[in-house]
Amino acid sequence: METVKLSQIVMKWFPDMMSFLKQNELNSLIVLRDGLGILEQDDAMEIIQFSICEHQSSAPLH
Repeated sequence: METVKLSQIVMKWFPDMMSFLKQNELNSLIVLRDGLGILEQDDAMEIIQFSICEHQSSAPLH
């Protein structure tokens, strides 16, 4: 197991997305069962999408 920040996943696979994500999203800790070294692009996108959804669902409504 390896714990990484979402920013590490984004930088590895989708660096162009860095400017679109909020700092609190990028700082999210993600636990990878098999580590960052063997994470595939499709799985990385799924993790990013899930993280964004999680932050949106916990955001207060104004």
